[in-house]
Amino acid sequence: MPRSTPYERLPSTWYVRLLVALVLVLLVAPPAAAGEGAGWTARPAGAGSGGRDARPYVYLEGAPGTVLQDRLSVTNPARAPLTVRLRGDGRAGPWLRFAADTVTVPARTRADVPFALALPGNATPGDLAGEIVASADGGEERRVPVRVRVGGPTLAALTVEDVEVSGRTIRYALVNRGNTPLRPRLAVRADGVFGTLLDRPARPLDVELAPGRRVERTEPWPDAPALDSVTVRLRVAAEGGARDEETASAAYVPVAPVAGGGLLVLGVLVVLGTGVHRRRPRRGAREAEADDELQPAEEARPLAKAGAES
Repeated sequence: MPRSTPYERLPSTWYVRLLVALVLVLLVAPPAAAGEGAGWTARPAGAGSGGRDARPYVYLEGAPGTVLQDRLSVTNPARAPLTVRLRGDGRAGPWLRFAADTVTVPARTRADVPFALALPGNATPGDLAGEIVASADGGEERRVPVRVRVGGPTLAALTVEDVEVSGRTIRYALVNRGNTPLRPRLAVRADGVFGTLLDRPARPLDVELAPGRRVERTEPWPDAPALDSVTVRLRVAAEGGARDEETASAAYVPVAPVAGGGLLVLGVLVVLGTGVHRRRPRRGAREAEADDELQPAEEARPLAKAGAES
């Protein structure tokens, strides 16, 4: 059998190399194409806006009726243009205005977009938050937090409302009536006919109330009495001197004893009513007999007078 020479194996070696190169191209090319629009960012503009020193959020502060300005940086590291749409969200969202609502950023470029936040003249002093939302094609979003402080005197006001006692549950509502965020604390006390039934000292609640926010909550009372008349008192407080209290009453009565007691009272009333009814004829008979005894005397007086006159 004749041996193969090196010249005969050379074409096969080149075919293998070409095949490997083709496979590598096919494996690498699709991710590069799919990542054309990936990696873009939206951050507050300024020194270090693209590094570790970038601002984590936009902070604006001013008095009611003023216009506050800042810039948003949109970075496109891809090899194709990027188009994003800008809008505001959250409580401060309606006050945001952009130099352009739609921005096209060229490939491997950063665009700084000016925007303004106009505080209304009747804006309530205090802190509020919002977001700048940048949306690209395909639904991909970037959100930049915006924190706003409106100048002026702050007012801390908290109320507890709609307190209701139902079985083993106490329901109530908390309302922030001021212009600053509050973290309320709650104390619960319940007094019955024979003394205190429940006494829970003030403790912080796992809720933060933004100005104007209302939340409905419940307080469990697993060892509520079976028979008693109770008064429940809720006391709430928060930083800034905000405090309020509200009470509610409830009667705890077992169902079975109520039915038995009602029948007993009804039986007593029936017995008393029957006795009164039976005694009434006797009083009427006595009065009739008394009238009969008095009647002859009244008739004798005219006869005696007539005899004297004759």
